[in-house]
Amino acid sequence: MKISATPFSLLLTIFIFSLVFFSCKKETSGDLPPQDEKEANMVATQSDAEAESVFDGIFNDALGVNADVGLGGTGIFGRTLGSNYGYTDINGRVDNTNQLPPCLKTSIEHLTSSAFPLRISLDFGSVGCLANDGHWRRGKVMITYSNRLLVPGASVTTKFEGFSIDSIEVDNSSTYAIANTGTVDKPQFTVEVSAKLKKPSGNYSEWRSRKQITWVEGYTSPSRADDVLKIEGEASGKVKRNDVLVAWKAIISEPLIKKFNCPFISKGVVKTYRETLSANSQWAGTLDYGPGNCDKYATLTINGQTFQITLR
Repeated sequence: MKISATPFSLLLTIFIFSLVFFSCKKETSGDLPPQDEKEANMVATQSDAEAESVFDGIFNDALGVNADVGLGGTGIFGRTLGSNYGYTDINGRVDNTNQLPPCLKTSIEHLTSSAFPLRISLDFGSVGCLANDGHWRRGKVMITYSNRLLVPGASVTTKFEGFSIDSIEVDNSSTYAIANTGTVDKPQFTVEVSAKLKKPSGNYSEWRSRKQITWVEGYTSPSRADDVLKIEGEASGKVKRNDVLVAWKAIISEPLIKKFNCPFISKGVVKTYRETLSANSQWAGTLDYGPGNCDKYATLTINGQTFQITLR
């Protein structure tokens, strides 16, 4: 019997179809093979944690620009991880040699004849700007304040123009909003995000999040080093990593704890699961940020298996 060769174009078509089918299966199927379930949850959990880190940084920057619009001295305006740049630290001490990297340009625009609303633009340039938190940034972040953010009822809206941090690009269509829903003595912020994050490889994440951030320690003290925030809420999204496409949901099952003097979330638990499953599924992943230590590691448990996750 004569066996004829299969045309390369047909093989290529079959290969591409199989990738598309596999990706869609991972997004929509109620049941996947165990290895696929594990891979899907790891990808979803890492996507959620990465987006949480990116926009936690935006929150810190919006709060930290200066005391006229926020608290001053947080985010890139206060934190240092050993760079040579001078900075205003979280206790208000100022190193006048160079408070911010020279590649960062800031501008203030009053939108009316009153003090508020006003817009502050952070321009990191198009080449790449190494800030004093150790991360590279490009593009612009434009933050509009209705009032000083610590005033109850104040709100902030943020837009992006060609902005990226390290290898993560924040799409220009992304929106980020903060509302102070707390009191004079105990600020609480409702934070809503709708964003798309892109990588040079073509991988991307879509992230929708609604969180409540509550000041639980240190607000009334003169030092910022003892300040602690509690984060609660949920998120959902879709992530593409190579041939894996996953739609997912996440719930903070134990409040996340963020200390002002630590660049990472140090405590709390997030449960992440594919949107076609339930939060009680054996394939729901549990991400534990630890007992409160300041480090860049978290533990992910899926169906009894445990993995170490490195935070950005």
